[in-house]
Amino acid sequence: MVAGVALVPNWSAGAAVTDDPTVDAATKATFQKLADAVFTDRTQALVDDSGRHGEHSKLTSHFSGKVRLSGTQAHAEDSALSQLRGRKDRLEQLGERYSSASTSVTLNATEVKGRHAKAEVTETTTLTYEKVRGNEPKTTGFQAHHELSFQADKHGNWQLTGIKDTDDGVAVNQPTTPTVTEPATGDDDSPPAATRASTSRNAPAKAKNLTSGAYDYKAMAAYAQKYWNKYNPDYPDFSGQGAGGDCTNFVSQSLKAGGWKHVPGYTNDWHKWFGTADIQSDSFVGVNEFSWFALSSKRVTSLPYVYQLDVGDVLQMDFNRDGSKDHSMIVTYRSPQGVPYVSYHSTNTYNRSVASLIASYPNAYYYAYRT
Repeated sequence: MVAGVALVPNWSAGAAVTDDPTVDAATKATFQKLADAVFTDRTQALVDDSGRHGEHSKLTSHFSGKVRLSGTQAHAEDSALSQLRGRKDRLEQLGERYSSASTSVTLNATEVKGRHAKAEVTETTTLTYEKVRGNEPKTTGFQAHHELSFQADKHGNWQLTGIKDTDDGVAVNQPTTPTVTEPATGDDDSPPAATRASTSRNAPAKAKNLTSGAYDYKAMAAYAQKYWNKYNPDYPDFSGQGAGGDCTNFVSQSLKAGGWKHVPGYTNDWHKWFGTADIQSDSFVGVNEFSWFALSSKRVTSLPYVYQLDVGDVLQMDFNRDGSKDHSMIVTYRSPQGVPYVSYHSTNTYNRSVASLIASYPNAYYYAYRT
């Protein structure tokens, strides 16, 4: 659906050239509507509705004239939709479907320089789980940020020529390979190696007691659910600040809310773990450093199967299988049928199933931690 438009000033740099096209409020509104169409088409490719799969149903096909997709970008979107439909089919094989979805896009800012324009937008998407097994959460959703590039032709008509995802994380409807983290190294001794987890559904039972013990796992999940799409002002926000973004910072905050205690020391000592508004250890905010601290401190143990994860447990991924982990998530729900659901920052996401991750990134390495 097309959301309301937040109109912003034209940030053109320098003196305007007389034959440069004008980007007025109506054109900016159309930039926003085209962005809305692009991401709505991507979302709908995941929905269990075969009637939307035809060319005639693509919202982007209705744009022509003053603002439209370039030929190259149109081909790129066709490829993206094909990838997402393949993801939908893999999800169905894993027993998961979406019955409906809603995507809206807000235009945050535009910048115009001659015949080139950039638009910064925020996408908000919610997908409703179809009750295949009967105990799925009601919805999953995320917020993602994108930068769209436009170029005007000699007639002053604008074409969308590129889309850049400016988050470091992974969105449900994102067809491209996510940003990966550079390998990290320990300072003074060899960090512990995490054991890769199998993605097989035939995982033996690994029950977790949620009501007794040193930690409050429900409090961890409650914190994650409260702050998945907003940021606690008591901590810094690392979104967009290099590979990894805010994902591990968010997981650490959730664990802290459930009872994990600070281990003070030097910030670059991965044996330490602490985070406040003013200072954070590398292990509090770094994907690999978190794993090293968590394993060496015995606060976690590795699980051999991702489907053994339960509320308050942590899942990490290595997208390109180079041995350096790239993304951290925390489990906020586990269905009675044994499917874990994770929430995370960068891209801000709640209750995404492990099945969805596996269907989206079947070649990634997964690391599961029991907290």
